[in-house]
This record gives sequence, structure tokens and C-alpha cells, in this order.
Amino acid sequence: MSLWHVAQVVAVERLTASARALTLSVPGFVEAVAGQHVDLRLTAPDGYQAVRAYSLARVGRDEVVEIAVDRIPGGEVSGFLVDDAQVGDRMEVRGPLGGFFVWRPDDVGPVQLVAGGSGVVPLAAMVRSRAAAGSPAPFRLLCSVRTRADAFWADELSSSPGVETTWVYTREVPPGVTRPAGRLSADDVAAHVLAPGESPRVFVCGPTGFVEAAAALLLDAGHDPDLVRTERFGGA
Repeated sequence: MSLWHVAQVVAVERLTASARALTLSVPGFVEAVAGQHVDLRLTAPDGYQAVRAYSLARVGRDEVVEIAVDRIPGGEVSGFLVDDAQVGDRMEVRGPLGGFFVWRPDDVGPVQLVAGGSGVVPLAAMVRSRAAAGSPAPFRLLCSVRTRADAFWADELSSSPGVETTWVYTREVPPGVTRPAGRLSADDVAAHVLAPGESPRVFVCGPTGFVEAAAALLLDAGHDPDLVRTERFGGA
């Protein structure tokens, strides 16, 4: 079992109206891989503790943890991290955790990433890890968000060299986008996902309902279920 490390917030960044990225200094935290996550523990003055899991938004820097948090309505932990956490605050981190939903730069096969909302966080770590390593692996990223204002790192992810990124919008479409607002569809998969014949490794992350629907679309399109990996999130 991984040990708990004392962490200190060293930077915060507003991503959307309901989300922030936090950078933590975590002595003893090493060797994270894109797709992994950490457990984060907050302790109140009265001793009450709350633990939540957060995907790493970036890897490659030992003793540094970067996460992105979207506020969950009524969420005690996400609300604090998005609205109240400040540089200098201390908390505890355990990890890195997880070895199934990961991508390593020595894997040069094609990769398809499919994100729903803030499920883009671990997939962004994969895109960033690919760029940092100079990997030649073909990447595609398909992101479903409510509106353009809800997209994390839209400019960065849309301009990452060697990565073909497509955004689909479920509630409000930006000017110039011809696809009407709506949930991810079989037509989206056919148009923007690597073909099953290319045998891509597929990573799907988002809320449970999105992940189940996206995985079903991928399997219906002929993707090998052994190559489709999913990560669901929830909690507060």
C-alpha cells in the first residue's frame, strides 16, 4: 500500500467557471505514469477526514502532483478544492495509483482517447506525456462537453502536434460548428475515431453514463473489447 505524503499547494489555475487545476509539491512522490491517479486526503480542524481520488493531469515531474477538479454540486471536497484551496494549503496525497488505465511513451501503437467532460484529465496527461517524449504514436482525441466554456485546456489539446482532436457539444454549439448539439453518436465514432482495423488502444473516461454509452458505441463499431479501457468517476 502506498504511503501518505504531506503535500502543499504551490499553484492554482482557473480552468472553467466550475473547475480549477491545482499543482502540489509532494516530497516522496515519484515515477507517475499517464493515466494514473492519486488519493487526496483532507483533514478538518476537528479531525474529520475525507478522501477522494483524482486523476493526474500531467506526469514526468517527481515530487509534483497536478490535478484538475470540477465542482460537484454539494461536494464537500470538490467544492473546497475549486472555491477555497489556496497556495500554501496543506493536505495529504497517496500514490501514484493504478496500472491498467495507463499509457507509456514506449508504446508506439495507435491510441484513441474518448472523454466526457472532466474525464479529459487523464487523457490530457497522455497527450502531454506523448509530446514530452517525442513519441510517434498516432493519437486521436474525441471530447464531449456541454459547451465550449466547459472544455478543459481546449487550445492546448486542439493544437498538440501529431494529435487529431475533435470536440462535440451536447448543449450549445460554438459559431462555425456544423454538428448540432447532442450526445456522442455512432456517426461521431465513425467520423472521428480510429478504425477498428488499425487496432488502436482506446481509453474512455468520464461519468459512468457517458463511459457506458461510449464503450457500447465503440464495440458496436467493431473495436476489440480487449483493447478498450475505461475509467469512470463520481463522488464529491
